Amino acid sequence: MRLYLLALNPTDSVTEGFLPAAARLGLDVTVLTDQPDAHRSVYPDVEILECDVRDFRAVVTRISTRHRPDGVFSNSDHLQTQAALTADYFGLPGKDWRAALACKDKAEMRRRLAAAGVDTVWSAELTGTGAIEPVALAAPYPCVLKPREGVASEDVVLVDGPEELGTRATEIFARRPGAVLVVEEYLPGELYTLETLGDGDVRHVLGGFHTELSAPPYFIEERLVFVPAHPGPVVAQVLAPLDALGVGFGACHTEFVLHEGHARIIEVNYRAVGDQVDLLLARLLEIPLFEHILRTHLGEPLPADLGVRRDGAARLEYPCADRAGTLTSAPPDTELTMDGVDLTYRRLRAVGERHELYRTNRDYLGVLRATGTDQASVDRVSAQFLADRHWEVQP
Repeated sequence: MRLYLLALNPTDSVTEGFLPAAARLGLDVTVLTDQPDAHRSVYPDVEILECDVRDFRAVVTRISTRHRPDGVFSNSDHLQTQAALTADYFGLPGKDWRAALACKDKAEMRRRLAAAGVDTVWSAELTGTGAIEPVALAAPYPCVLKPREGVASEDVVLVDGPEELGTRATEIFARRPGAVLVVEEYLPGELYTLETLGDGDVRHVLGGFHTELSAPPYFIEERLVFVPAHPGPVVAQVLAPLDALGVGFGACHTEFVLHEGHARIIEVNYRAVGDQVDLLLARLLEIPLFEHILRTHLGEPLPADLGVRRDGAARLEYPCADRAGTLTSAPPDTELTMDGVDLTYRRLRAVGERHELYRTNRDYLGVLRATGTDQASVDRVSAQFLADRHWEVQP
């Protein structure tokens, strides 16, 4: 069977997750990407074809001139609509492209949810043309400013008033010419995620995470702690907006805040969770997560019971650069077990690389994945591991 995988940059999810899973399923994989050299250097044994993957018409043409597809898939946040449209064109299983578009477009998501009456949040859009001046907005301050189709907390910032909103918007438009920004009501509460997997008929809730963020005004995800099961009423409050958006096929990573028992949607990422959280989740739950996701895109139904392990505890930590400069010292990749806790550390930035300070997950220097059966032990061992290591960034 031939699987077409749409990709932008090579990611750990593809390298360590989906490609090995495809091999175990016996699939012939063709990667379509606009960065073929980058992908060939990471997995030289996979067929890589150059394609403007952001344009679904180019994807359809590229596939039509090659092998007949049995499945079309992407885990890129930017390519869900294109993958859905392509799968639909070839009559293959896939996500509803309307749902994929509504999740990616944060302004449209707010409109769809408000129209359905399941979660109404004040929001407005800004363009660099000055069609709506920031100072003219009757925004409820403080509010959040972010790119309409952004990812990874890039250019997401909390603003306290109209003057700051105007200044921040001008800065972002300078970095993102032609972008559209969303200004929306700030939702207080603790940040959590809900991880789901469905086939259009059956939907499994895999658990979620409690996410700890950097200090305002930025929203960098610094650590995540596994939550095996959110309370039933909370899950129901999150699933209702997903149903309103039409989300129910494949993997979905939903972020929400919980405040006084009430869950409010922050964003819906219609894909598997990234930044190596999916790798941890597969190991923690002891299920073939990546195979299940690919099988749904090949038209296979999910089992009624995934056999998920429910007694696991886990934590992810992301050491971050706190300044611009060159990374001059950092620990190596490591795998070990301490006091019954399995630890995997992976470098995300090479020694000798120079970077600016981005205030996003591009500031990550590495990622520590820790799994065990007791949360207190996982937390203690993780803290000790990080305390014993050293990262140095020189201006």
